[in-house]
Amino acid sequence: MILIRFLIVSILILYIVRALVRLLLPFLFQSVINKAQQQQHNYNRPPQQPTGRIKVDYIPEGKKSNIPDSEGEFVDYEEVKK
Repeated sequence: MILIRFLIVSILILYIVRALVRLLLPFLFQSVINKAQQQQHNYNRPPQQPTGRIKVDYIPEGKKSNIPDSEGEFVDYEEVKK
């Protein structure tokens, strides 16, 4: 008696879960697909920039020397003897 009752309850739960999955899964997939399409649409569109303007995102830090810019650049050389 207990085994038959257990089997009936298990089968009913299985059918209820299966019906809920059939109803809810398409909505879930549609939501995921819409988000993916929206992200792809935003990724393919280049950012709007005003014409004739230059935007610099990164300026590397250069070596700071103790020689002022007015002095010019120091170049090592070797003396050549004839």
